[in-house]
Amino acid sequence: MARRRRWLGFVIGSVIAVVVLAVGAPFVYIHFIEGAAPKPLSLGSHSSSSSSPASTPVASGSTTASSVDGAWRAGAGSIVGYRVKEVLVGQNNVAVGRTSSVKGSLVIGGAGTKGATVESAAFSVRMATIHSDQSERDVQFDGRIMDVAAYPTGKFTLTHPIALGSAPPVGEVKSYQAKGDLTLHGHTRPVTFTVSAERTSSGIRISGSIPVKFADWDIPNPSFGTFVTTADNGVLEFLLTFVKG
Repeated sequence: MARRRRWLGFVIGSVIAVVVLAVGAPFVYIHFIEGAAPKPLSLGSHSSSSSSPASTPVASGSTTASSVDGAWRAGAGSIVGYRVKEVLVGQNNVAVGRTSSVKGSLVIGGAGTKGATVESAAFSVRMATIHSDQSERDVQFDGRIMDVAAYPTGKFTLTHPIALGSAPPVGEVKSYQAKGDLTLHGHTRPVTFTVSAERTSSGIRISGSIPVKFADWDIPNPSFGTFVTTADNGVLEFLLTFVKG
């Protein structure tokens, strides 16, 4: 009888140990080894000084629409990436991947009585340059999920002009609605979202996030068996620094 009790105690203890390891190990990994995910991209997440110093300065306090008219290109400090909530063996986590390999353009015109207007805008990234803090996650992203060999480029193109009104002074942030086409995984879909824009002493900074429901772009759900599970959506986030040119 004593031997049976010892055996039963060993079995129960083993089960408890397995449960503790199954829950505790991911908790320790996420919270103490991997650390917190990077904060969402926003105008406050990077200093305005990241704008290219070689660009043409804009006088502080200037409000004339003509000072923002013309062609702009995405320069140093531009970042595009994804943010997806995931559950790693019962523990909540946020997967983040980003790239600074960004091409972009912006054309502003119409310095008349109605104020300036964004006439066209677009940005694109090479999908293979997007990386997270986990090589295993990147392998899944490049292959099974986004198939970057078959679909090497992600792109957004503005389809409706954005009325800016009078150009704001340097340092002031204003929000606008943007409508355009987002191309991912070989599919193009219309999207509408809010962008925040700020004039700096050397350019224009724009940030925003676009909700992406994976099925709409025929993107396989990133879940990996029962080990990692995600919702059916994520966010494409961007912070673009434009300079004249």
